[in-house]
Amino acid sequence: MRKNVVAVAMCLTSATAWGQSQTLSGVVKDAAGRPIIGATVVEKGTNNGTATDNAGRFTLSSRASSPRLLISSIGFTSQEVTAGSGEISVSLAEATTSLGTVQVVGSRSQNRSVTDSPSPVDIIDLREVTTKTGQLDVNQLLQFVAPSFNSNRQTGSDGADHVDPASLRGLGPDQTLVLVNGKRQHQSALVNLFGSRGRGNTGTDLNVIPAASIERIEILRDGAAAQYGSDAIAGVINIVLKSSVDELTANVNYGAYDAKYRRDDQKFDGGNFNANLNYGIGLGQGGSFVNATLDFNQRQHTQRAAVPAPDGLARREYGDPKVSNVSAYLNSKFALSDRAHIYVFGGANKRRGDAYAWTRFADDDRNVPAIYPNGFDPVITSDIWDASAVVGVKTLLGTAGWELDLSNNFGSNRFEYGVENSLNATLGATSPTTFDAGGFQLQQDVVSLGLTRNYKTVLQGLNLAAGAEWRREWYSLFAGERASWDTFSVNPEAAPGSQGFPGFQSKDEIKAQRDNFGAYVDAELSITPQWLLAAALRFENYTDFGSTLNYKASTRYNLTEFLTLRGTYSTGFRAPSLAQINFNSTFTNFIGGEPVEVLLARNNSAVTQKLGIPSLKQETSNSANVGLTSRIGSSLSLTLDGYYIKVKDRVVLTSQFSSDDPVIGPDLEALRVGQAQFFANAADTRSLGLDVVLNHTATLGAGGRLNSTLAANFNELKIDRVQTSGRLTGREEEFFGPREQAFVKASAPPSKINLTFDYKVSKWGALLRFVRFDKVTLIDWNGDPMNYQKRITTDLTLSYSLSDHIQLAVGSTNLFNRYPTLFDPQLTETGGAWDPVQMGANGRFYFAKLQARF
Repeated sequence: MRKNVVAVAMCLTSATAWGQSQTLSGVVKDAAGRPIIGATVVEKGTNNGTATDNAGRFTLSSRASSPRLLISSIGFTSQEVTAGSGEISVSLAEATTSLGTVQVVGSRSQNRSVTDSPSPVDIIDLREVTTKTGQLDVNQLLQFVAPSFNSNRQTGSDGADHVDPASLRGLGPDQTLVLVNGKRQHQSALVNLFGSRGRGNTGTDLNVIPAASIERIEILRDGAAAQYGSDAIAGVINIVLKSSVDELTANVNYGAYDAKYRRDDQKFDGGNFNANLNYGIGLGQGGSFVNATLDFNQRQHTQRAAVPAPDGLARREYGDPKVSNVSAYLNSKFALSDRAHIYVFGGANKRRGDAYAWTRFADDDRNVPAIYPNGFDPVITSDIWDASAVVGVKTLLGTAGWELDLSNNFGSNRFEYGVENSLNATLGATSPTTFDAGGFQLQQDVVSLGLTRNYKTVLQGLNLAAGAEWRREWYSLFAGERASWDTFSVNPEAAPGSQGFPGFQSKDEIKAQRDNFGAYVDAELSITPQWLLAAALRFENYTDFGSTLNYKASTRYNLTEFLTLRGTYSTGFRAPSLAQINFNSTFTNFIGGEPVEVLLARNNSAVTQKLGIPSLKQETSNSANVGLTSRIGSSLSLTLDGYYIKVKDRVVLTSQFSSDDPVIGPDLEALRVGQAQFFANAADTRSLGLDVVLNHTATLGAGGRLNSTLAANFNELKIDRVQTSGRLTGREEEFFGPREQAFVKASAPPSKINLTFDYKVSKWGALLRFVRFDKVTLIDWNGDPMNYQKRITTDLTLSYSLSDHIQLAVGSTNLFNRYPTLFDPQLTETGGAWDPVQMGANGRFYFAKLQARF
């Protein structure tokens, strides 16, 4: 049997090796007849591809008799052609949106190209990124590709260990709106309480969407609340799902970290395995299709607890959590006629995680030696269920030219906590060691109606859009089992609840909902071929805090064929999330290594009302963006965008007030908690920054292509004002003190610079990337500054096409094993030798990727 298998394999190999081969050649130009340098030419269903040279020409070998070629370039509409016997000549039109395609974020015009946008938009081709880098999830992919995007994994941060918070331009995770195929994506039910970023914020969990299901990601780096509604203060991330057909893509990836700071002698840890499949089926005429993705990802714990505290009481377990993730996503379109179609997309994600909490040592009064004679390391587990579904119809109305888009969008995120390897000390030796700790759920349902029409005869073109949206949101918090939070008589003086994460109590339980109605108008007028004016106006009404009206004005002017100026000014808002309004919990925090019970009181609780803290209201913003774009031929492009963002009444998590406080202390003692904190509209912030993106494409060597990219974000965030109220009036330094302010300012480093060289020749490819993270300053538990010095990480990937259909890539991220500045673990937020900062804290990562495309 073995001989037969070998013989068959040899025959298949020989057939592939000696199959008839032909050389294809051609030229790719734009609509004006200019050569497009660096356009991608790929044989459909394979990894066999090349790129055009400085004259827009390409050559490609193929074994197929009549190969189909996919030709694409950022900013242009892709084309699929069948290669014949002669030279291939292709003219690519500038990318625009039309019935049946997803609009480029930032504009509702059907005739607006990416390069014509009056607002800065990044277009990230996920096919290119995922095959050349070591990152496997969407957050980490964007972290090292888009300088204005920031995300890092956290540890010792309860729920934030399982859901990575992410942000744009240094603002909060909840100040960036996420769309999928142009439709609002629901947020996570989680409120981030610890860690170096997103404290007090909710946000959207990007990692529920597998990278294998994504065609491209559009990042609008500009305030857009007047266009898209709440949360779009910093910008918009639009995830465009794949719509390819008759092509099967399969990926298997594995990587592991170089374990420098482990307590044992293990050389590698944090093994990360990912496997996925994507396939699309064409369904007759009219562009109907179904494209589906299955994805499995599992990563193991890392252990970075080898840096001891001066007194020797550092955490025994510290590092990334263990997480397994299973996703299924679908994107589809069904033509009803040549004027109308139905679209359906969405998916489901199941995540299971476990993260180490703080060590309870053997002599800790929170330990029961009869159960754990050597102390214990509690494990916080998570079961996260996420699902979304969008159904809609697009149609052209009569002969007037109006396009109608009607859709319904439902999404749900449910987060269930568990605690393992733990105990409730008030139960003594009879305590269980595993607990159900409760959790929370957030759901939304959105019905939206949009109308768009383009008038080509009004000056140089007028695009009008109008629409309305109704959204209902639900939030619930449910309690854990009684043993996870209550006090029992066996040892009533001990700390109650499951150690590591006390469960939510029955008095914490709540169900809340609200409705929102929004209506907008949007217009873009091309006064001349060079000059564009745009404006948007949006009204929204929330049942829990009232109405708001916001606007945006934009312009773009082409000074020359190669130089364009653009600018925007907008007002914006963000409604406080239902989770921020209704979250209530008593949890354990470690301050200088000592455990303290902390009450986080919901906004309308008896405690907050007694203190005179008002109900949460919306954040408001004013933002401006001024920039220029320059394209010299098709080989060199430059964008510079300066921005200003002022946010009033930011919702933040206040500093913690202790039980010896002269105002609040007696109330806390009655509740048997050591400290308390609250959500409040406590801060006004101001951000000033600059985004720079420089791209260059050149031919290098015989048939080789080198893409070089320099991308940078420079950002300064200042806190202009801290406001208090009620019985805490005049105590600004205590209400939202320097330590909490430092966390807000450290949401992004003052600068992040990315330099990438991407080279491909024949079957070989290489990517070299340098990322410079600027200094970040936090404040330790003693009130002293912790300066995390600037660092440069280096990534290297080498790839080789084993055949037309199979490609292998190997490489390393953080090649030189750089770590953040080390500090005393007793003084950090997390109990490790560093806080989670932008570059990550796991060191060098080795990986290998095998991709098959048929």
